Amino acid sequence: MSFDSIFTTVQEYPFLALIAGFCTLVWSADRFVNAAAAAAKNMGVPRIIIGLTFVAVATSAPEIMVGIQACLADSGELAIGNAIGSNIANIGLVLGFTALVRELPFTRETLRREIPWLIGATLLALICLFGYRLGIADGLILLAGLAFLLYRLKAASSDRFPDSLQAELDELPDMAMPKAAFWFLAGLTVLLLSAKVLEVAASEVALRFEVSKLVIGLTIVAVGTSLPELSVTITAALRGHADMAIGNIVGSNILNILAVLSIPALMAPQDIVPTVLWRDYGVMVALTVLLVLFAHGIGSRKVITRFEGGVLVMAWIGYSWLVYQQKL
Repeated sequence: MSFDSIFTTVQEYPFLALIAGFCTLVWSADRFVNAAAAAAKNMGVPRIIIGLTFVAVATSAPEIMVGIQACLADSGELAIGNAIGSNIANIGLVLGFTALVRELPFTRETLRREIPWLIGATLLALICLFGYRLGIADGLILLAGLAFLLYRLKAASSDRFPDSLQAELDELPDMAMPKAAFWFLAGLTVLLLSAKVLEVAASEVALRFEVSKLVIGLTIVAVGTSLPELSVTITAALRGHADMAIGNIVGSNILNILAVLSIPALMAPQDIVPTVLWRDYGVMVALTVLLVLFAHGIGSRKVITRFEGGVLVMAWIGYSWLVYQQKL
């Protein structure tokens, strides 16, 4: 079967293609990252570098690949919507739903290090978007912010990792070099193909529902690329590691802003409609502010309670309904 026939089938059955694309995207991202980390370890790359790179790639690989494919297909608005929508889904849907299952405590490390970085990244991107254009200069600024963040993490870690990162590193499998090389290439190939299938299917869904690609990126694609975070967060909470869940989401949101949002800026510079800034990014900022308020809590109890989780979920549902109703 040729690629043309595959994508023709995707256009005929876009909803099934979305489901298949999300499943293979998550599967291949996991294989790709594990193989890359194992290969780096085999080549003697310092553990601190592997750790930081693992976090950067593992938490945002689906969003990064979807963003690249969307830009290559001249669908930059889909990439922008995915970056912003994923952050909204991470806080409203993932953290909110997980808190309904089990209250989520904030670690001291998250409060002292990760929350301030999230605030800083959010404000930096807000400045970049304020001129209603996302251009190359903005992309370079965001990447510079990412480089500075990784530098500061390396300087602060001194080969000592946060608990959430240490747990993920401990789960990395040992692979011989031939096996690591095979899964690296196989994972990357399937990852790129899955991202292309998602881009084509999302464009077809937007056409059928008569909504913009931005809307699909903010909703359907954003939720799909946030599925790994949802799975990891709920699993961590149920296993008694609820304190790691917030750190994972906060780190993912920082990277979505600095890494994923820089992709359309560099590959498909474009003007953005005011709606993106005031409605979409505005909701992302509002949910981030709520997260910060919940982080500091009342008294000494720093947790996202079940009630606060319900507030986050309802905010995400309301936002998604508003986006669908406005269709742009």
